[in-house]
Amino acid sequence: MDRPRLPLMLLPAMGCDGRLWARQIMDLADIAEPDFADLSQDTTIGAMAARVLAAMPPRGAVAGVSLGGYVALEMVRQAPERITRIALFGTRASMEPRARTVADQGLIATAPHADPQLSAIVSGPALAMAERLGPTVFARQQAALLARPDIAEAIRAIRVPTLVAVGDRDRICTPDDARALAEAIPGARLHVLRGCGHLSPMERPGEVTTLLRRWLRAG
Repeated sequence: MDRPRLPLMLLPAMGCDGRLWARQIMDLADIAEPDFADLSQDTTIGAMAARVLAAMPPRGAVAGVSLGGYVALEMVRQAPERITRIALFGTRASMEPRARTVADQGLIATAPHADPQLSAIVSGPALAMAERLGPTVFARQQAALLARPDIAEAIRAIRVPTLVAVGDRDRICTPDDARALAEAIPGARLHVLRGCGHLSPMERPGEVTTLLRRWLRAG
């Protein structure tokens, strides 16, 4: 008998919209009910998490990139009984701030550190996402990130299948950052995406979809 499709909330990185997860929304529809979360309205991680929890089904999986990863962790802290599994892409265990500007957003994740051919494809759409959201949203999200709560309490609340993934050429969340996060979460699986920067769902869409399929089916 076929398994029921699992509710799945997909959370963006700072300065990103639904384009970031477009391939996964399409490619995972056979096994999940993917939905894209809005992180553009609030100035704190806590408020963002509460908004996403209010919009999602009573229980479901959540996957986030960077800012979205911190919101996903806060969702676990606020309502651990509602989160069935969590995937964290480009999410750091360290609280050390690494601020960046709107101009950085579309470029720092890719060129010239990731695959040069891929960088040209990704940096343009990344800049376009940041421009669509605009500087006001960027400022809100930057403020939320710089004031994000300590994630230790959220990590202690995780009792579900957990995926931690990072690009090997990510300059915002390094592989060492992601490894430290994975080591802090009991049973977490770490995956390093080769030739990839910070926006892995867009940079390596097929590989990210494969990872999420395996994670969604984990016991």
